[in-house]
Amino acid sequence: MTDRDTIAVYDARAGDYAKLDSSETPGATLSAFIAALPRGAKVLDLGCGPGTSARHMARAGCAVDAVDASSGMIALAGKIDGVTAWQATFDDLTGTAIYDGVWANFSLLHASRADMPRHVSTLHTALKAGGLFHIAVKEGTGEGRDNLGRHYSYYTEPDLATLLQAAGFTVGSTRRGRDKGLSGGEENWISITAHA
Repeated sequence: MTDRDTIAVYDARAGDYAKLDSSETPGATLSAFIAALPRGAKVLDLGCGPGTSARHMARAGCAVDAVDASSGMIALAGKIDGVTAWQATFDDLTGTAIYDGVWANFSLLHASRADMPRHVSTLHTALKAGGLFHIAVKEGTGEGRDNLGRHYSYYTEPDLATLLQAAGFTVGSTRRGRDKGLSGGEENWISITAHA
């Protein structure tokens, strides 16, 4: 993510965002993701926020790299035992066959639709052969800003599946849901698990 207004919102509201999911156990989607990884897996938590998912993965024995463009979020994620956290944008990611898994949970939706194919391709390259990729986005079409000023790109399930396939992923299971986020409104979402 490189949108300055979006990053500024997360810097200012990091503590509030952390309160949205302060669970001590991972949800069903993250539990399934962890269970599908090899023992001691090297995992990238992309757009890690306050590090809630990174904490669950580290507790499960994963070696977790957690990155976020928000310094406020990284300040929180960096305090978690077993998590290596640093500030970075999607454009800063490089490397080949590094990770067994990439967890991109409601992070890539802040990238522009024009940049998304490049980012997904970079993540495919960063994954080992057969590596696991989780992506979750808000459902819809087009791009826009929410009432907090954050930039979003919205996707339908066919759009998201096509995007992943074009980058070389094999699309697996899909989940859907509806939750209330930082902006206060409830919105529909889609997540897909894919293999490199």
